[in-house]
Amino acid sequence: MGFIKEFKEFAMRGNVMDMAVGVIIGGAFGKIVSSLVDDVLMPVIGMLTGGVDFTKLTAKVGDASVNYGTFIQNIIDFLIIAFCIFLMIKGMNKLMPKKEEPEAPAGPTQEELLSEIRDILKKK
Repeated sequence: MGFIKEFKEFAMRGNVMDMAVGVIIGGAFGKIVSSLVDDVLMPVIGMLTGGVDFTKLTAKVGDASVNYGTFIQNIIDFLIIAFCIFLMIKGMNKLMPKKEEPEAPAGPTQEELLSEIRDILKKK
């Protein structure tokens, strides 16, 4: 029974649950961004590039078809998702209270050290 109990403790830990929530929300967020790219941005980009639909861009290599347009679309998806996550983390960092660094104990100043050295040399 120890193995099951150990697994339950592991699975119910805060970090595992936070990660699970993050993966689920990340999947949903990815769908939203993909829709933004596919349905809003790519038609505009296609219009600016003369009506080119990136997903239909292909090249024939022998009998094979290389779908490089889909690759371009996925790169744009990635860049937009990365930018959105960057903005989200930047916003979260502004909302979080800043942790104050503990101050290093103040040591003697250079003048104090030189005075001590002088005093030690005078005693000799």
